[in-house]
Parts: sequence; C-alpha cells; structure tokens
Amino acid sequence: MFAPAVRRALKKNKTLRYGVPMMILVIGGSFGLREFSQIRYDAVKAKLDPELEEKLKRNKVSLESEYEKIKDSTFDDWKNIRGPRPWEDPDLLQGRDPQTLKSKKA
Repeated sequence: MFAPAVRRALKKNKTLRYGVPMMILVIGGSFGLREFSQIRYDAVKAKLDPELEEKLKRNKVSLESEYEKIKDSTFDDWKNIRGPRPWEDPDLLQGRDPQTLKSKKA
C-alpha cells in the first residue's frame, strides 16, 4: 500500500527523480576524487632507498661545477652527426663499415 504511493511520487516529482541522483553523484564524486588525489600526496611522502639516498648525497653536482669542466673546451672542430632512425643501420649511416666491425667482434 505504501510502496505504490512512493513509486507514483517518484515518477511525478522531477526533483526526486533527477535531482537527488544528481546530488548523490556530485557529492559522492567529491569524496571519490579526494581519495584518488590523496594517493599522489602519499606517493611523495614515500622514503627513498637508504643506499640511493646516500649515493645522491655524496654525488654533489652543481651547475657551476659542470660549467667549470667545459669552460675551456673549444667547439670549433665540433661536427653534428645525425643519429640513426629505427629502420636505418647505424654503422652505415655514420660511415663505419659493418664488415670490419663484425670481424673485430669475432
């Protein structure tokens, strides 16, 4: 007796028919997005491997130290060499003979 009346009310009232499911979707989506975005922040908090962290601390490379290494280099005799495409043979492209390379490897 009560169920047919509720069913009839849902069919007639557009707010209950369309508005309530929409609000549930919006509010539920907000909670779902919060959980998924929290994963990003949890991943940042993850600790590095202690060995890797120690290695990174020992290897102090700065922009200034790299500049000092190449400051006195001369680039007058520099030659631009195009790298091979996946379908090209890199030895033929760079002027090396593949036959001599194979004999050296053997």
